[in-house]
Amino acid sequence: MYHAVIAEDSKPILRNIRMLIESSGLPVQVTATASNGLEALDCLRAGPADILLTDIRMPKLDGLTLIEQAKRLNPRLHTVLISGYSDFEYARRAVNLQAFDYLLKPVEQVQLTEVLTRLLRQLDEQKRSDRRLLEGIVEPNHLAQMPFAADWFAGERRVLLIRRQPFAPEPCGGAAWTADDIAGTLENLHPAGERCVLPTPQVGQWLALLEAQTELSAEELAEQARQGLAEGGLASAVLAAPQPAELRTLAGIYGKLDRAMRDRLTVDGRLASPGASEMESGASPQGSEAVKLTLQAQLAELIAQRQKERFLLLLRQSLPHWLGGSARYAGLERFVRWLADELVPHSFAPAAGGDAAAGESARQGSADKVALSAADSADAEASALLARSSADAFADALHDWCASRLDALQEPSRRGGEELFQQLDRYLRQHLSAQLSVTDVAQQFHVSPSYISRIVKRYTGSTFVHYYMNLKIDEARGMLASGPDIKVKHVADALGFVDPHYFSKVFKEYEGSSPTEFKDKWG
Repeated sequence: MYHAVIAEDSKPILRNIRMLIESSGLPVQVTATASNGLEALDCLRAGPADILLTDIRMPKLDGLTLIEQAKRLNPRLHTVLISGYSDFEYARRAVNLQAFDYLLKPVEQVQLTEVLTRLLRQLDEQKRSDRRLLEGIVEPNHLAQMPFAADWFAGERRVLLIRRQPFAPEPCGGAAWTADDIAGTLENLHPAGERCVLPTPQVGQWLALLEAQTELSAEELAEQARQGLAEGGLASAVLAAPQPAELRTLAGIYGKLDRAMRDRLTVDGRLASPGASEMESGASPQGSEAVKLTLQAQLAELIAQRQKERFLLLLRQSLPHWLGGSARYAGLERFVRWLADELVPHSFAPAAGGDAAAGESARQGSADKVALSAADSADAEASALLARSSADAFADALHDWCASRLDALQEPSRRGGEELFQQLDRYLRQHLSAQLSVTDVAQQFHVSPSYISRIVKRYTGSTFVHYYMNLKIDEARGMLASGPDIKVKHVADALGFVDPHYFSKVFKEYEGSSPTEFKDKWG
């Protein structure tokens, strides 16, 4: 719904215009009316409006001067002039003031509806454009529900980025932080000014937009907000943009503040000096990136070997390198997400049938879906672990989670192995006429040839080649016993043997008699 103000000194005409708007069926609500220009200006100061319909000739302040001053309050206000004077000079000045249109009295329903319909189309496009400006800045679900007031992008704001401190306890009985909690606290700091708090796509992070009234420096403003939030039970880290800015530049400002927050936020919730390394900000030498990379490589090797106890011991010993007070929180986030990605199992998927191109496309699509699903799962697992209310609780939760994940990884050997063997067996039986190698099958199931060999050995006790050949020979027995007219050559061809003599030799090795002897025996 869009909001309109009508300024008209003739009460009958004003009532008629209001009635025409309300009966038009358009999403326009008349929120205020005025009988002169000064009164209309007060209405526009009292509350935001999207549309101003004003007579040109009015007492105290004429319509053109009203538009000029109203545009200073809200440059995005859309205006429509209404007058009984079709004077060219009025029309020319109205165009200079960027009036949307010019209507002549007496205003008729068709004329008004046509003008408002075009104006609403422009407002809708402007709103879509406004939303696009905030994509990637505001959390998507919140952005979808945001109402955009007409003056929302007008003027400049002070911009603050507020981040919940790592492992900060939830306020007031465990309720999660909300934008309203933060806005309420900022209201105590800036009671007279307008403010807006928006959740960003980053969990636990918000943008606060304040009226550009304060003369405080960025550091003073951020510290004042941090202290106020702390008094309200919200332990946070706060950064402020150096200068007031228009919201059209918000994407660039948010990007700079977000990068600075990631670079400077430490695990204990402080903001390190700009450009300072972990060593310079007091971190332990053992927390250097080189040491962390070495430890991460050792942990990766233990995961690959499924060495659960040794992994958990090294994890406990390693955590202080990431949890040291001056260590960067971004480094801890990367480490936990890496662990989650390593420990969340990736599924396999057989390729679809059809021609080679279709099969390759299906394999790629299946692999992409598996990768996306695994990535989403890993990210959700990591976020849940990092949401703990203390570093000790996080360490315990991470230890238990890694233990359970390693247990699960040690067993796909069983459950996942059984499923893979069933699919493998079905696939081989459907392709007895081919000459499949273990490499061919491994490519179909997106696993290594050695893994296929291990699975076959585990569930059959024989090698892949012998198992596949056993299936072929078993099929040959059924075909040879099906009737006296079946020829050995036809059986050999059906099972992918180019040379009938070679087929006979292999059949005798597995069965103990030649195909002809077997056929005579069962014929």
